Amino acid sequence: MHTFFLAPTGFGVGLTSASLGLVAALQRAGLKVGFFKPIAQPHAGDLGPERSSELIARTHELHSPKPLPLAHVEHLLGDGELDELMEEIISLYQQAAQDKDVMIIEGMVPTRQASYAARVNFHLAKSLDADVILVSAPESETLAELSDRIEIQAQLFGGPKDPKVLGVIINKVRSDDGAEGFAARLREHSNLLSNEGFRLLGCIPWQEELNAPRTRDIADLLGARVLNAGEYEQRRMLKIVLCARAVANTVQLLKPGTLVVTPGDRDDIILAASLAAMNGVPLAGLLLCSDFQPDARIMELCNNALLTGLPVMTVGTGSYDTATNLNRMNKEIPIDDRERAEKVSGFVASHLDHEWLRLRCGTVRELRMSPPAFRYQLVKRAQAANKRIVLPEGSEPRTVQAAAICQARGIARCVLLAKPEEVYAVAKAQGIELPAGLEILDPDLHRERYVEPMVELRKGKGLNAPMAVAQLEDTVVLGTMMLALDEVDGLVSGAIHTTANTIRPALQLIKTAPGYKLVSSVFFMLLPDQVLVYGDCAVNPDPN
Repeated sequence: MHTFFLAPTGFGVGLTSASLGLVAALQRAGLKVGFFKPIAQPHAGDLGPERSSELIARTHELHSPKPLPLAHVEHLLGDGELDELMEEIISLYQQAAQDKDVMIIEGMVPTRQASYAARVNFHLAKSLDADVILVSAPESETLAELSDRIEIQAQLFGGPKDPKVLGVIINKVRSDDGAEGFAARLREHSNLLSNEGFRLLGCIPWQEELNAPRTRDIADLLGARVLNAGEYEQRRMLKIVLCARAVANTVQLLKPGTLVVTPGDRDDIILAASLAAMNGVPLAGLLLCSDFQPDARIMELCNNALLTGLPVMTVGTGSYDTATNLNRMNKEIPIDDRERAEKVSGFVASHLDHEWLRLRCGTVRELRMSPPAFRYQLVKRAQAANKRIVLPEGSEPRTVQAAAICQARGIARCVLLAKPEEVYAVAKAQGIELPAGLEILDPDLHRERYVEPMVELRKGKGLNAPMAVAQLEDTVVLGTMMLALDEVDGLVSGAIHTTANTIRPALQLIKTAPGYKLVSSVFFMLLPDQVLVYGDCAVNPDPN
């Protein structure tokens, strides 16, 4: 079994994000991964379980022993009982490591209160005979200064030439030439990475969406009083706008994901935000400050905006203090925000050198396909297949979002059947960026050329041209004709159509293969530890 020890080079490097990504990367490689955070370091306001362990448990279904409380650790260190501390940790580590191919250990983060963190991390890595992976993040420093900072931390574990010091993951990279350009420049300017044994194991670009808290998190952290919860569990804050200017100069700032902060007596801003919400702009919320309660008559006028899901909250602090509190807010992933944790996990994993890490772990003892590995392999196979897929429900919001993701990631070449202006309106309202290459076909401009082929396919059923035109008004029928003529490789429907409405045109136009009459179906169930295939749950009512 292999053990990787993640050691931060400083505070705020995104150590938990690196842990989430490393677990995902190794699981994708088919390894049975374990995780252990030996020592809890709760943040101010943390009352529940230790954050890293709980996020790993909820995101990857990896349940590890409870970390040692910080007060207990400091008591042992204060009494000079370092060996006793290591014995306790190794005992917990053995519990976590049972039946695992690889273990990931998250070290301590140095803070003003835990200046001893680096010393403890050294002893932890040595006691567990672990390979050390440093985790760093660029600050306002030159590449040479960043390299020096990493090398100083590497020296604490034996130096970059030590075979147990593998390399570094650099997180939160903000660079005009992207993460790859940053990595190339760092290699060029750094003697550290020219060392054959010390590698750059990952360069993670900064992505604003991954750091976007839910509106509910903002309300909780500020102690705000919620006037209208709306969709505050789902909406996320991408940007803060402190409205001191006139409405005319504010309108262009009202974009998806914006938290509008304004005193409670600014009726004009409240009305403008409400109008934006009613026009389909999913604002993160409206935060009213300065202890002014909004006029009840204004709120009554804005009732339809509240019904769209617009969150409205109020705090007693003034504009300046409210803005300061928002900027100082803890941006770490809350333990119950699984959606964000999964996005961070997948994003970080995609930028790690997981093939090298897998080879470092050696041959897998048992061939297995975990759910994360299954998802990863499925996406890779889809990307290699490069199929063109038609989506008849082209202006349905979830379909537009899915098509944008699949197109951007190269999972499929997507074709949306819808009026282009409808798709653009949905994308704008939902804050969806439509990638290059995403096809949008107006059904009204393409319907006519399928009439004759459809009449030919259904001539045995007495279908004539006017009947075909009427049936082709249904975009599922239109998409099925594209499939029947081999213009696309597949069709996906069902967001707003039933299974029957999706399958019926295929049975009529494409039909079953010669010699077959029965239609069947399968779908995959990704359970915590295994993948199951279910057959005949949607189509065949009486399977043998």
